[in-house]
Order: sequence, then C-alpha cells, then structure tokens
Amino acid sequence: MESSVGVIGLGQMGRGIASNLFRAGVLKAAFDPAPAARDLPFCRDVLFAAGREMAAACDVIVFVVPTSKEIAANLDGPDGILSVARPGQVILDLTTSDPARTRELAQRAAAAGRAYLDCGMTGGAAGADAGTLTLMIGGDAAVLERVRPVLAAFTRKAALVGPSGAGHTLKLIHNMVVHTNFLVMSEAGRLAEASGLDLAAVVDVFNAGNARSFISEVRFPNHILSGRFDGRSTVSNLAKDLAMAAAFADQRGETAPYTHLTADLLQRAMALGWAADDFTTIYPRLAELIDGA
Repeated sequence: MESSVGVIGLGQMGRGIASNLFRAGVLKAAFDPAPAARDLPFCRDVLFAAGREMAAACDVIVFVVPTSKEIAANLDGPDGILSVARPGQVILDLTTSDPARTRELAQRAAAAGRAYLDCGMTGGAAGADAGTLTLMIGGDAAVLERVRPVLAAFTRKAALVGPSGAGHTLKLIHNMVVHTNFLVMSEAGRLAEASGLDLAAVVDVFNAGNARSFISEVRFPNHILSGRFDGRSTVSNLAKDLAMAAAFADQRGETAPYTHLTADLLQRAMALGWAADDFTTIYPRLAELIDGA
C-alpha cells in the first residue's frame, strides 16, 4: 500500500478510520478543528494540518465531516486543498450529503485535476473502529480500483453503485430503512413490554424469525438491552439524515410516507431538547416522543 493518506474529521467515525489507516502505515496527515483531536494517539505521529499542507503531502484525502459545506470550506480559498497543483489526487467524500451538491463538488475537483468518489458508509462507529465498514460508492471505476488498497484498511466491502452522486443517493435510501426500522422496532418493543412480555425474549424470537434486522440483531442487544445506550450517534444526526432523505424523495416526486413520519418524529425529538443525546435513548422515552407528535 503505497499511497499517503490524509483524514479530515476525527469524530466518532473519522477517528476509527484514521486509526486503521495509521496501523496500515499510510496515514500521513490528519485534522479536526476540535482541540482535543491533537491528543489522539496517531495525531502525535503524523502531520496535523489541513488545506495546502495536507494537499501537498497526501495522494488521497478522506473527508469524514458532517456535510458538503465543510468539504467546500476545505477545498476553497487561497489556502484550500484545490489551491495546490496535485494532478491525480483522489478525494473520498464519506459524508451523508445531497447528491446534487456532491456532483458539484466532484466537478470542481475534476477541474482542479482531482478525482472524487462519494462514499456513503454503513457500519457505524464500531465498524469504523474495527475496520469493517461497507461503502456504497459513486464515481469512476478506475479511480476506485486505484484506491482499493487504501479502502481495505477500514472497510469490509467497497461497492461501486453508479456514477458521481450514486453513493450518496444510496446512503440516503439506506438511512430511510435503518432509521425508520429503529423507530418501528422501538414501538414494537414498548408495546411488547406494556403487554407483559420480556424484551430480551422478544428480541431473541425476532432474531430467529422474519422480523430480524440489524436493529434487532445488534442495536437492541448491544445498546438497549445492555442498558448502555451507547449507539455512538446522536438524535441530531438521525434527524439530519431523515430530513435529507425526505427532501430527496420529494425532489424525485416519490411518495415516502414512512420516511416523512420518521423525519417528523426525529424533529420532535430535537424540539424536546434531545439533539445531543445518543439516539438509542429514544427507546425508553418513546411514549413522550409519540404523545407529543
């Protein structure tokens, strides 16, 4: 693996990705505006910088930031990434973003001699830590093949699903399923408990039958039945994801009532002041959320 890699964004997902790249011996630079990021173990051994400095040092730059807005801010300006001539550099966009905005960024990168892959990711923070993420990728197949050795450091599967924007399109659709499923599984669990059933037994039966899902197999046993409520993603993240998915469906002229209902419930959770809470804490407070909807 010969490429030198930089990672921008060292939050719950980015720190695991960067750590795996460091262990693979390819992490050259890392950056996050949070002061505490400097104290991450791998940051002491690599260049801690973004913009021109990272662009000059790295063949591949990985963005693990909240939205396209943060990517644009890092690309633009006299000290931005695109201010450095670096033909063939590859930008990997691991955000959850509007596909149209993603295509705009890809076009700007191409005009500056860069390749751009939008990489919707699934597997959560635990998958980032373990290096077992799945990526749904939009862009050029030849570019993907070039960076597969880099992706191998933190993924189990990296699938090309179409041209630029396709990865982020699928990620929005993926989130429609996952987040809606979390709420309906929570509704089922609360109803089961109210009916005198043991939640652990319910989950066990679901996982042996047709109601099983990632939510029943992983989220409930590991983060709810355990009492830890540590899914490592916030209510605000889910609300952002579903708002984007609902808007995308509207733009396409597709009816998506379950997605809109889930988006509305998550906005209600935001209004209740739960934005920064781990999303798994919705489960014990579901009645408050539903009653206020």
